[in-house]
Amino acid sequence: MADREAPRKQRHTGRRVFQRLRDEHDFKGAESTVRHFVARWRRENSLPRQAFVPLDHAPGAGAEVDWYEARVEFPSGTEMVQVFLMRSCYSGQEFHMAFPHQDQQAFLEAHAAAFSAFAGVFPTIRYDNLKTAVQRVLRGRRRLENQAFFRMRSHYLFESEFCRPGIEGAHEKGGVEGAVGRFRRQHLTPVPKAADYDDLNRMLRERTLADEARTIRGHRQSIAEDWETEQSLLLPLPKEPYDPTIPAFAKVDAKARIQVKANHYSVPVRFVGMTVEARLSAHRLRVSHGGREIACHDRQRGSGGERLELDHYIELLLRKPGALKRSRPLRQARDSGCWPEEFDRLWAELKLRYGESKGTKQLLTVLMLLRDHDADLVHVAVGLAVECGAYDAGAVQSLLRQLERGDSKTVPLK
Repeated sequence: MADREAPRKQRHTGRRVFQRLRDEHDFKGAESTVRHFVARWRRENSLPRQAFVPLDHAPGAGAEVDWYEARVEFPSGTEMVQVFLMRSCYSGQEFHMAFPHQDQQAFLEAHAAAFSAFAGVFPTIRYDNLKTAVQRVLRGRRRLENQAFFRMRSHYLFESEFCRPGIEGAHEKGGVEGAVGRFRRQHLTPVPKAADYDDLNRMLRERTLADEARTIRGHRQSIAEDWETEQSLLLPLPKEPYDPTIPAFAKVDAKARIQVKANHYSVPVRFVGMTVEARLSAHRLRVSHGGREIACHDRQRGSGGERLELDHYIELLLRKPGALKRSRPLRQARDSGCWPEEFDRLWAELKLRYGESKGTKQLLTVLMLLRDHDADLVHVAVGLAVECGAYDAGAVQSLLRQLERGDSKTVPLK
C-alpha cells in the first residue's frame, strides 16, 4: 500500500517484488510467477482512470487562455516563437498572436489585442498559474495576482480563474489545450515562413478567420454562427483605451543613448543630459520628451544590445564629419540594409570634388532629407544624381523635388 504514496519512479516492479521475496523470505518460486501475479493484482486493484463531467458553457460567459510554441522561418533564420491563444468556451472563437518571448509586456499586449479583435470582453477568463499573472499560489483556488495583471484586469473589469497546479490543472481548460494541438497541426505545419512578426500575426489572423466555417464536434452550428450569437453578450470595451506598455524614465548619456532593460537605444543628440520617458512594448521602444515622441526602436532582446539610429547623430557629425566613416551608427545602418550602395558612390564622388570634410558634410545634408521626405524617393534621387554625374547636395534636392511633383522632365539616366 505504501507504493501509492511513493513517487512513480520509486514504486515496486514485479522484478523488485520477486527479489525481495527471494532475499527476505526465502521464496523458491519463479520470477515469472511473481510478475504475472503483480500484473493481475494491479489490474484488479488499480484506481479507476480519471473521469470528467461533461460541461455546458453559456454564450458570452467565459474564455480560456494559454501559450504554445511554434517554429517559424524568418529572413534572419528559424525561431521558436511564443503564441498567445484566447479561446471562447462557448463558440470556440479564437485569437492567436505571436511574440518572441512570454514576458509581461507580451501578456498584457496580447490581452488588449484580443479584446479589440473580439470587440468585447469575456466576463470570466481561466488561466494556468502563469508568473505574468500570479505572484503567489495560495490555499485552494486563491491567488495573489501581480500588480500589472491586476491593473489590466481592473481596466477591463473581467474576473480571473486559475487552474490547479500541475497536470490536473491542464484538464480544467481542455478546450484551449485541444485547440493548441489542432491549430498547430492544421495551420503551422509545415513550418510557416514570415517576413517579420507583423507578417506572422497577419497570417495567424487569416488562418483563424478561415477556421470560422468549421463546426466543432457536438455543436449544431459553425463557429461563425455561434460567435454571432455570443459576441453581443460580451462586456463592452472601456471608453478609455488600455496602454499595455510599461513606462520608465531614463537619463540620456554622453553618447546620446538611454538604457532600458539592460540594452542601449539612441535618441537625438540635442537631448544629451536630459531625462526622457521610455515606453516598452513587446516589439517596440518609444521615447518621448515633453509629450512628443523623439525616437522609436525595435526592441532589443537579451542584455548588452545596442540600437543606434544614424539620423540621431547628424547634427553632431556635421561638426565632426571625420567621425562618420568609423561611427557605430553607420555600421549598424549598413548591417540592417538601410544604407544603399548609391550613398557610398555619392559619398566617394563628393569627397573627390569637395575634399574629405566638406564632401562628408554634403552627404550629411543629403541624409537630412530622409527626415521630411519619402525614403524611397530620396534613394531614387541619389541614384539619379550618381548616374548623371550631379555630385552635389543641391542637385539631389532638386531631383527629389522633381520626383515628388511627378515631373516628366526629371534628368534622364545616361
